[in-house]
Amino acid sequence: MSILPPRPRRKRDRAAKQQALLLAAMRLFAAKGYDATTTREIASAAGCAEGLIHRYFKGKAGLLPVLVEQYMDRELGDLNRRLRPAANVEAEFLQLVEWEVERMWENRDFLRAFIPRTLVDPVFSGVMNRSVVRVRTGAIAERLRQCSDCAALSREECEALAQAANMLAFIFGFMRPVTLGHDRLQCGKMAISIAKLLVRGATASSRKTA
Repeated sequence: MSILPPRPRRKRDRAAKQQALLLAAMRLFAAKGYDATTTREIASAAGCAEGLIHRYFKGKAGLLPVLVEQYMDRELGDLNRRLRPAANVEAEFLQLVEWEVERMWENRDFLRAFIPRTLVDPVFSGVMNRSVVRVRTGAIAERLRQCSDCAALSREECEALAQAANMLAFIFGFMRPVTLGHDRLQCGKMAISIAKLLVRGATASSRKTA
């Protein structure tokens, strides 16, 4: 009678190899760009057989959605775990903008690797739109709606503030400091200054129409 190898170990081995391939791909995509990186290089950096990329991810392109999913899981987990809710909408919006700007900077390698890909790959552009833009905006809007004074804002205003937080983070956390070489601290201050104007204008308008 043959004895089958224990499944849990096989699952652990598979998960470890998948993660090694994902980490290697992320480092290489960030350093060289997606197009210039080969599956052979990824496998070599991960210490795995090249065929595993095709088996686990159906090729190099299949790595991208998984990396995006892991990125968003980590981001949302960190947001809810490390950023305590603020006392009101204004304070919450400002701390969310500051948080998002900092996270864009911290994740600049991820963005540098994947944003160019969205320009040439409609499928991956859809993945980024669904998994990053919509999910991230939705998480910010939900945080704002939990504030005690959020009733003064309409749903559309709350969504607009969430979109604004995303845009400010992308512009002042990534585009200006990373692609244009602007001073990172000054970029952060400018994002907060604009955020104050936006949220104070929104809350003042809501009070007048209430």
